[in-house]
Amino acid sequence: MTPPSDPGSLPPLRVAVLGCGTVGGEVVRLLLAQADDFTARIGRPLELVGIAVRRAGKERPGIDPALFTTDAQTLVSRTDIDLVIEVIGGIEPARTLILTALASGASVVTANKALLAEDGATLYDAAERAGADLYYEAAVAGAIPIVRPLRESLVGDEVTAVIGILNGTTNFILDKMDTEGAGFAEALADAQELGYAEADPTADVEGFDAAAKAAILSSLAFHSRVGIGDVHREGITEVTAADIASAREMGCVVKLLAICQLSDGGRPDGTGPGRTVSVRVHPAMIPRSHPLAGVGGAYNAVFVESRFAGRLMFYGPGAGGSPTASAVLGDLVTVARNRVRGASGPGESSYAQRVVTGIGDVVTRYHLSLAVADVAGVLATIAHCFAEHGVSIQTVRQQGREGDAQLVIVTHRATDAALSATVDALRRLDVVSEVTSVMRVEGE
Repeated sequence: MTPPSDPGSLPPLRVAVLGCGTVGGEVVRLLLAQADDFTARIGRPLELVGIAVRRAGKERPGIDPALFTTDAQTLVSRTDIDLVIEVIGGIEPARTLILTALASGASVVTANKALLAEDGATLYDAAERAGADLYYEAAVAGAIPIVRPLRESLVGDEVTAVIGILNGTTNFILDKMDTEGAGFAEALADAQELGYAEADPTADVEGFDAAAKAAILSSLAFHSRVGIGDVHREGITEVTAADIASAREMGCVVKLLAICQLSDGGRPDGTGPGRTVSVRVHPAMIPRSHPLAGVGGAYNAVFVESRFAGRLMFYGPGAGGSPTASAVLGDLVTVARNRVRGASGPGESSYAQRVVTGIGDVVTRYHLSLAVADVAGVLATIAHCFAEHGVSIQTVRQQGREGDAQLVIVTHRATDAALSATVDALRRLDVVSEVTSVMRVEGE
């Protein structure tokens, strides 16, 4: 019997890396340190042939300086490169570089959530034309394997909802506000000191980061093109200590949630667009019994509901050099194996072409805090306002304070449009001096 050939004796697959920051540097380090393992797993060795950076002269211990170049365009234009890893982020020049790499015959592994959410369709189309792979596990939730389960493992099922904590920075801040009683500013400062938040934390605390990830997940889950512009987004900068305390009194905790849902269908008479998709990112109160409520610190978690598999939970570190590099390299091995076999993995699945509806059509609950005049009949006036907009009140709690009263109201489920209209009407009432807080309640 002829012994199997030595994979190390076969021609290598040539790899280029775009970016050598926190993630890229770790990817390169692991590629070099575990070269023999990758050869055994893939069936061919990997050869690192170039690393595109902004500053080639910067000292990077353990990496051959000859590998570095500042000419990323020339690197990805080479037709002798099999695999390109993009970890520079942003829209441009990443988009141009990825498109060039695909057109030159390389398969691409990327961690670029912003680009995929902004213009994923263009990348998919280019990969399909080239017969190449486009993999991006690292674009969502770091080391947590969630893209591949949606893209491959659950492809025979019908996913009905994906609900996640997709940003570690905001989860750290809200967790600190809940467990230690810290205010938003104090918790943010701690997150920045520990390296969880950038000097400019806007992308995190205003929900942009989570919204990009939600767009990617909903596209995969519901087989429809969902872009960043389709995602309703609210950040956590307005969450107060009073909101956290109210949530605790209800047996809830506040989390920044990405909620991607498939509707039940069109109108009973058969009219309407049929099953639609809603995608939103906003802070919400969820019961402490919910699986996502216990996700603390800077961790991420994704809760998937499907027709046949039921409820699934994915949990782990959502960012950082090593966790994200793990996801990148997992994709690299898969793409390299495909290249060895002369095959390609799954491309875009957007056959359903479902309509993405706005936040107004979402059915949810509200938690409201109102400062009202402490006079007879105020509750009746407030209740009448809710009734006029078809919103039912579940609970009311009143606290007096020096001539004014604080009402805390939790509604039953209604459309977000009806709830929002109710809040606008409340603000116009003479007996309401201020609507101090409005937050959705999820996870029943």
